[in-house]
Amino acid sequence: MGMPVIIEVCDPGVRTGTVDRAYEWFRLVDRIFSTYRPESEISRLNRGELALADADPAVRSVLRRCASLRTQTAGYFDAEACSPGDGVDPSGLVKGWSVAGAARILERDGLRNFSINAGGDVLVRGQAPQGGPWRIGIQHPLVGDAVAAVVAVSDLGVATSGAYERGAHVIDPHRRAPPEHVLSVTVIGRSLPTADAYATAAFAMGAGAAAWCAGLEGYESMVITEDERVVTTAGFDRHRVR
Repeated sequence: MGMPVIIEVCDPGVRTGTVDRAYEWFRLVDRIFSTYRPESEISRLNRGELALADADPAVRSVLRRCASLRTQTAGYFDAEACSPGDGVDPSGLVKGWSVAGAARILERDGLRNFSINAGGDVLVRGQAPQGGPWRIGIQHPLVGDAVAAVVAVSDLGVATSGAYERGAHVIDPHRRAPPEHVLSVTVIGRSLPTADAYATAAFAMGAGAAAWCAGLEGYESMVITEDERVVTTAGFDRHRVR
């Protein structure tokens, strides 16, 4: 998927092949959704070589969810605007969606205590190796070897969007340009795919990110502005490790 994917399992007696199946799932998602693979279904769909009706059911499901999120975010989460002139790019949802799918594979085999980290988007279940909630570091948007915050969470997803991992890959679809006045957005919530999409949408909003995140029901956030001001919701601060 063009990023490190790390699975950490704390349950005893893990069945042979359980984690392998989770990684095979990630490889399947990459084969279907990668915008870098010319043979992927998304690439073929964008070139007009594959009709949406003939695509994998997962493609249709993801694109329906993208359309719904576009409405929920006033157009700031836009799978078409992410790839102007080249069709659709649902990557802003697919990363979190793929992690949630891998979690279901682990859970079906009875695992209850694990962490999945895909390029900084993290889903955790149960307890960490040392007991208690998992501690997740959120990368500083300007300093590569530093964290901006550490949160302690259980049974939640943590997603961060910014320009420091893949460059200016998120754009404001209304201005057709990279967002301004914001360095990163982190969103915490029960659904990692939704948190991932909300973080992407909020980052695309630029200066309006913090105000929009404050109105999200069931999701908490941390926004770092261009002048390195940190704006958090009260719920986010309850997770934060001081």
